[in-house]
Amino acid sequence: MRPRTLDEFIGQEKLLGPGKPLRVQIENDDLSSMLLWGPPGCGKTTLARMIARLTSSEFVSFSAVLAGIKEIKEVMANAERKARGGPRTIVFVDEVHRFNKAQQDAFLPYVEAGHIIFIGATTENPSFEVISPLLSRTKVYILEALPTPLIATLMRRALNDKERGLGNENVEASNELLERIASYAAGDARYAYNTLDLAVRAAVPDSDGVRHLTTELLEEVLQRKLLRYDKAGDEHYQLISALHESVRNSDPDAALYWLARMIESGEDPLYLARRMVRMASEDIGLAEPGALAVAIAAKEAFDFIGVPEGYLALAQAAVYLSLAPKSNALYTAYGDVLEDIRNTEPEPVPIHLRKAPTGLMKNLGFGKGVKHAHDYADKMSDMQCLPDNLAGRSYYKPTDQGFEQRIRQRLEDIRKIKTKMRSES
Repeated sequence: MRPRTLDEFIGQEKLLGPGKPLRVQIENDDLSSMLLWGPPGCGKTTLARMIARLTSSEFVSFSAVLAGIKEIKEVMANAERKARGGPRTIVFVDEVHRFNKAQQDAFLPYVEAGHIIFIGATTENPSFEVISPLLSRTKVYILEALPTPLIATLMRRALNDKERGLGNENVEASNELLERIASYAAGDARYAYNTLDLAVRAAVPDSDGVRHLTTELLEEVLQRKLLRYDKAGDEHYQLISALHESVRNSDPDAALYWLARMIESGEDPLYLARRMVRMASEDIGLAEPGALAVAIAAKEAFDFIGVPEGYLALAQAAVYLSLAPKSNALYTAYGDVLEDIRNTEPEPVPIHLRKAPTGLMKNLGFGKGVKHAHDYADKMSDMQCLPDNLAGRSYYKPTDQGFEQRIRQRLEDIRKIKTKMRSES
């Protein structure tokens, strides 16, 4: 089911969409050496083979697991001979990060001389896994994991394709079932295809010769229970609500349970990461400023190491957020600000707060009377910073929870100092 044309290639629109640089290079047969960096099953090998087929090049494939220095040098010498009068040679190295320094060095002279077009594929960060001289002579293209709907589309295409797919098997599969397979594939189209193939072969045709793919059959193939879940329906919203309330109620055990249940049901882990970032600001705020950093770090860690190890980073964040002191003071303050913005006239910026980069603006009084905080002993002044129609409004009311207790005391001290300043002026 590998796509044969660029139009059949699903996903990676940022690289292969109409008019995008890599697509233009392929269509114009004007390629340079490159590294394809992305997670398993996102199309790296497929893209390399398609490039060779759509351009006037001979294709040679290496496996970093099997090839040694001797094999590399033999192929390079052959490519050098062909470069003098025959077609160019595309040398594709899968899992290039597994090649040691000496093996990677063996390609350098031929890449530099233009005898070969080097295409390396890796699931690891090339900055750490590819030697600098080779990295500097290649263009790195980042491929992304395929989203669930696209993987489901690929499987439906495979079920309908009578030439290369399963179209002759008379298979009946619901869109929901294909979505479940796609969810468990976690962005890996190869895994989804393999699962679909196993499920079709395990399905016994009925009296009409139809193979029915069911949840029970899929559970047998995957050897795991499929939890009832609808990513776009009520179950999705009920479960995320349960996770949010568990964190808000400082119950780490319940938070872990609902998090794991959503993951096991096929929820997008990055959706869960985004929700926890929201919780860090909405329910914890400045009571524990580190909560936002932990939530963001969990998202970055998941992006970096993927599944299943990345699930632990999300679990760590869920427990941390659950145990953190809680405050919605920031959430409430921002809501009050929005209400005032919507219900009051948008007065202009007070003239003493305005910048005056030109002589005309200075003559108009812009910036006149501004009180610079650093000119005062307490590093603050009694200057009014809100517009006149909102002067004296107080939005942020810190609680006595966690770090916010210190903020509350600091805010009280600031208000006392400013009150004293006004009484003395």
